[in-house]
Amino acid sequence: MKKFKTKKKHKKLYLYIFIIVSLFFIFNFISNIKLTHSNEEFIRYMLNDSNYYKKYEHKNYLKYITKYLLNIDMEKPKKILESVFNYKESNNKIESLNYVMNEKDPIIYIYNTHDTEEYNSNYLYDYDITPNVKMASFLLEGLLKKEGINTIVEENSMKEYLNNNNLAYSESYQASRYYLEEKLKKYPNLKLIIDLHRDSIPKDRSTISINGINYAKTLFVVGENNEHFKDNYNLSNTLNDIIKNKYPNISRGVLTKTGTGIRGRFNQDLSSNIVLIECGGSDNTIDEVMNTMVALKDMIKSYLGDSNG
Repeated sequence: MKKFKTKKKHKKLYLYIFIIVSLFFIFNFISNIKLTHSNEEFIRYMLNDSNYYKKYEHKNYLKYITKYLLNIDMEKPKKILESVFNYKESNNKIESLNYVMNEKDPIIYIYNTHDTEEYNSNYLYDYDITPNVKMASFLLEGLLKKEGINTIVEENSMKEYLNNNNLAYSESYQASRYYLEEKLKKYPNLKLIIDLHRDSIPKDRSTISINGINYAKTLFVVGENNEHFKDNYNLSNTLNDIIKNKYPNISRGVLTKTGTGIRGRFNQDLSSNIVLIECGGSDNTIDEVMNTMVALKDMIKSYLGDSNG
């Protein structure tokens, strides 16, 4: 009888130990999880499916919890895209997001003057993820690097720059100009500079279906009142022709704007290799935007091939 009671006590003790250890791991998991700490970190995690997850390697329980409770394998970013973003692979979409970094200077620089412009986040509410143009930039960066095209995205926050310098949102081009000038000094051989934006048009005007796949439509914007207008206008038209040739009606064309200050420049006075691209509207979903990033990748790849040929 005493033996039986002792065994029972041991079982209870093991149970208490198990509960305490479980609570510790759960608490540690909640306090340390960083996957949705920021859009940039989350999207970088997804894009580096063979490397970046190692940052979380010491948290193996994270992998198992998400796999069995959420049916998401953290070591397979495409599965995250499928589960979270309703992403389905097709011939025109991402085949693999693996890429190998090289040591050469970047030839593509992507930044977002209005880096807080958001896309539809209704079905991502539970994940505490807000898709925006900066996330789209990281997606495009990953796709280009996969093609061996060295690309960088501006990681500094325009909002923080505005706050630190007591500037209004309407002065955002002053913030992006600061970082653009930095990158032009550091990388004088950039072949293409993209200021990626999101428009405010309704969904019926910002979306196109091509072969059963929905894309966020693009628009190229050029400021007329700057010394590089002709070059930037020709560049935008060249890129527009390339993308609409492979993806009919995805582009809304090339729009020129004139006026004093920003409307006539958009910082395009700093280089003859700058394009401002509007991608979709506020009602577009991130998977529609992702499809367009694939289209932009194809466009850039073709442009670089033609310009080098």
